[in-house]
Amino acid sequence: MPPRTIIYTGKGGVGKTSVALATARRCARSGLRTLVISTDPAHNLADALERDVANRPTPCGRRLYARQVEAQEEIEQHWEAVQRWLVNLLADRGLDRIAAEELTVPPGMDELFALLAIKEHYESGEFDCLIVDCAPTGETLRLLSFPDAAGWWLEKVLPLERKLVAAARPLARTLLDVPLPDDPVFEEVERLVRGLGELAGILRDRSTTSVRLVLNPERIVVREAMRTYTYLNLYGFPVDAVVANRVLPPEAGGDYFAPWRALQSEQLDLVREAFAPLPVLEAPHFPREVVGTRMIDRLADALFDGTEAHAVLHDGARPELSDDGDEPVLRLPLPLAARGDIKVRKVGLELVVRVGPHKRTVVLPDSLAGWAPAGARFDHGQLEIRFRRRETALAQAR
Repeated sequence: MPPRTIIYTGKGGVGKTSVALATARRCARSGLRTLVISTDPAHNLADALERDVANRPTPCGRRLYARQVEAQEEIEQHWEAVQRWLVNLLADRGLDRIAAEELTVPPGMDELFALLAIKEHYESGEFDCLIVDCAPTGETLRLLSFPDAAGWWLEKVLPLERKLVAAARPLARTLLDVPLPDDPVFEEVERLVRGLGELAGILRDRSTTSVRLVLNPERIVVREAMRTYTYLNLYGFPVDAVVANRVLPPEAGGDYFAPWRALQSEQLDLVREAFAPLPVLEAPHFPREVVGTRMIDRLADALFDGTEAHAVLHDGARPELSDDGDEPVLRLPLPLAARGDIKVRKVGLELVVRVGPHKRTVVLPDSLAGWAPAGARFDHGQLEIRFRRRETALAQAR
């Protein structure tokens, strides 16, 4: 049976690591073999647990393991053929080999391998629960959009490039003095891209995977969380809860904290209204830093009082394609989106939906090959796109 997978994300500094560890310890106490894994380059698991955590599952208690993904080790293991080819290419052009090695890891590659670590443990069958402490929101959204892009590269670009390079290799050896990539290089790239494509299915499987948004009840943080919720729905990732962390309790008294409590109360009302019907889990601002197992367990008790930490807390709306009479309709949930931020276009069997700076390519079924978008409507957080047969749409356009 696939492991229950819970991904925590949110703005930097809101307490994602503490919440992830609290969830993991509660899951382990429930009898589930649990791994908490950090994909954030700025790891905090070891600091919060007050113990060393390696780039492998490290025992941290009964049925509880932790791992901090060290991207450089993963790159050396899975990117060797590509790195060797690039180093030789740059060294042949006169670059120092040490400098060449530094240039062979493209920006974002460490985050890619961190993402693939989720797939590795998901498929291993070793754990009942995977709790993922992700990078801050911007990096997480970029990470979670990689699988869709990977599918496009695997289907459209890599096969063509491989054929072209195979045909050009003899000519390049004779005329250009350029070492073109060989089969192991392409195999390594294809393995990476294919793995990312397979990861998309894991991340969108609502029966096993959920994303939870962590926020503090502050204006800027709440606004970012609202945008993130829209983008996660755009990509089709199931969000099952919001965690409001560091809520000032009533006993945080005195005139000094009164304005802060009033602001937090106002923002909590907004969170409950904006994210409804998602459950909002609340944790107080403790008088001590949440470090060490005792404080982490206090946080877990506050968050999951009467709730199973590993449960699917909400099964929300999902994309669906249906027939309304003679016109198929694609419905995409885009909660909290603004109508003016949405743009839609169809290219072949691909529907490109853009919301603000983010876009998703939705691959349509073959049955819609002869159909064209006939109109779109956005209402109550849901985008509806109607399709008509191409000849009908053209006739009406005339």
